Amino acid sequence: MANELTPKQAHFARCVASGMTQADAYREAYSPKPDITAASVHTLASRLMGKVEIRSRVEALIKARERAVVASALTDRDKVLSRLRAWLEGTEEADSNRLRAAELLGKASGLFTTDISVTTKDRDSSQVAAEIEARLGALLGATADTQNALDDADAGGSIH
Repeated sequence: MANELTPKQAHFARCVASGMTQADAYREAYSPKPDITAASVHTLASRLMGKVEIRSRVEALIKARERAVVASALTDRDKVLSRLRAWLEGTEEADSNRLRAAELLGKASGLFTTDISVTTKDRDSSQVAAEIEARLGALLGATADTQNALDDADAGGSIH
């Protein structure tokens, strides 16, 4: 019985892994008498969580749930992609309800997420002003070159 949990301990571990507080999980699994104090419940729950076997079971249950969520998301993505592909290729008929359901399932599984990365540089106002002046100078220089080319063409009489 060294690594074996009692049914109450296993129930306590499942409750904690599902997101309940330790005290609530203790109350759920052990059904303490109504006259027991909250401090006593907290102490008893803390002692249970201090046991290596129980802590290991809680961690294993949490990891299993996380793996199931990831697997479900991947399965949902595969379902959405296969349906969308079939509708696109015309091998399966789509109606607005099915398309909307596929869209919602795809969004829930993270299929339609877009990651946008924005990097900014910290610059003071003099650096910004210098950059604006350089860009304006380049723009005005290009405009002046274009105007000179038009003036040269006008002088030759080829463009009116």
